[in-house]
Amino acid sequence: MLRTHTCGELRINDVNKTVTLTGWVQRLRDKGSLLWIDLRDRYGITQLFLEEGKSDQKLLVAARELGREFVIKVTGTVAERHSKNDKIPTGAIEIKVESIEVLNQSKVPPFTIEDATDGGDDLRMKYRYLDLRRNIVRECLLLRHKMAQQTRLYLDGLNFIEVETPVLIKSTPEGARDFVVPSRIHHGEFYALPQSPQTFKQLLMVSGFDRYYQIVKCFRDEDLRADRQPEFTQIDCEMAFITQEDILSTFEGLVRHLFKNVKGIDMPSVPHMTYADAMRFYGSDKPDTRFEMRFSELTSVAKGKGFQLFEQSELIVAICAKGCAGYTRKQLDELTEFVKRPQIGAKGLIWVRYEEAGTLKSSVDKFYPEEELKKWAAACSAQPGDLMLVLAGESEKTMKALGELRLHVAGQLGLRDKNKFAALWVIDFPLFEWSDDTKRYHAMHHPFTSPKREDIPLLDIDPGKVRANAYDLVINGSEMGGGSIRIHDRATQQLMFSKLGFTEEEAKKQFGFLMEAFEYGAPPHGGIAFGFDRLCSLFGGADSIRDFIAFPKNNAGRDTMIDTPSTISEEQLDELGLTIKSENSNR
Repeated sequence: MLRTHTCGELRINDVNKTVTLTGWVQRLRDKGSLLWIDLRDRYGITQLFLEEGKSDQKLLVAARELGREFVIKVTGTVAERHSKNDKIPTGAIEIKVESIEVLNQSKVPPFTIEDATDGGDDLRMKYRYLDLRRNIVRECLLLRHKMAQQTRLYLDGLNFIEVETPVLIKSTPEGARDFVVPSRIHHGEFYALPQSPQTFKQLLMVSGFDRYYQIVKCFRDEDLRADRQPEFTQIDCEMAFITQEDILSTFEGLVRHLFKNVKGIDMPSVPHMTYADAMRFYGSDKPDTRFEMRFSELTSVAKGKGFQLFEQSELIVAICAKGCAGYTRKQLDELTEFVKRPQIGAKGLIWVRYEEAGTLKSSVDKFYPEEELKKWAAACSAQPGDLMLVLAGESEKTMKALGELRLHVAGQLGLRDKNKFAALWVIDFPLFEWSDDTKRYHAMHHPFTSPKREDIPLLDIDPGKVRANAYDLVINGSEMGGGSIRIHDRATQQLMFSKLGFTEEEAKKQFGFLMEAFEYGAPPHGGIAFGFDRLCSLFGGADSIRDFIAFPKNNAGRDTMIDTPSTISEEQLDELGLTIKSENSNR
């Protein structure tokens, strides 16, 4: 090694040692007679020190010619600092420099490489290799590394086997859009990049590998958000000879292990909630349970009083914001405008103040005297000082709108604390969801999910009421993982495909290999996949997953650092059989 120590390890007991450090110049502070240099590597920062009259003059001249991000090698003696810095681990010492070697110079960086940088997102993404030098970003990747280590440690301890599955696979019609890869050898035919190793991990169960996992890269060609990337990483797992409870217990254990060994937090047991109750009480299949503010239905007590909006509504439902009766009219108007935004979709907002004196005031006093409002308060378990917020309309849309309002109000009240964690298993999802666009049912999870055995007769009568042996792990209102017990026999799998609109020929073309495998002794099995990038951002207290990925894409799906996606040459297109010939064009 060119160095004897890193920039993060020297302490007061190292005083008088002669050491050699290497790293990047973070900053210089030249006071004329005194010169300090902050030297940085991935382990920390060490202060270097030179002094007029005591340090070699040529050395001082060379030091003053250093620029930010120069790569240097320094030899010197460890000394105790007179003015100590308790904000960094090496803050009690400095290095009296005896020699400096410039290993490489640097242009002036396009942004300040410090935690409080002056670089915007686009600029930092273009120069990601510089952004990765910042401690705050490096710590995100170190967290990711530790979480991967602890995941493997936990699963290895339970006899799981890590198996790599193919990256070039077959395109499938269900789920998000595939990224496709043209074949050079077989013109007109294409591979797809996997959205998930789903069928391969099921085949591993057929093969007798009863406990499989993989920290695996997956790909989906879908619209991007802060918690989405076109390529992302899953903790992908499958088990054979198990029940749903076995899956939930095993992977609740994984999550609690990660919290304990990465965050030092003892997580309590994770409660279970049905999908129906999640929608009924929170208007979401991924409810944030760090705070209460559950829904209270008012339909039976609010109808029949001549208020036209309520009379025309399928559902009247409320939340109770504790201690918010003092909201001003301006604040209430802002909440009304929030729910009327197109992405929320409510027609308006009704509010009721339960004042400290015990009186009730509302935006619908004309229709509802105080005696009637007391019934609302009782239904909402409201107390003096509380504020009731009411929405009405078609059931599904109203519940979703109130769910968004609940999160918005909780954010205003500081109830969504990133240092507090609440986990929840959501179970008993619908097996199918109806699409108005295609006018048919689609699998809510994927077509290999097993229906509840007692609901199988409903497949022919009312498919929308069939429940799935499916489950999601929700933490702080975000889905962290999801999975299901799988279908493991050919007859049920064929029935499932038929209910999803596959012809027998289409099912055989797409998944014939899997159905054939089921005829060779497929065991009962099920699994789960966690969004590893999302878990990392949750543990890191961030809203976006990008800083937990070494080289992410931007919100437009572009890598601005290497400028991709990009065009390829006509020769490459010819090789792939993708050249389009016409009278007006050579391509």
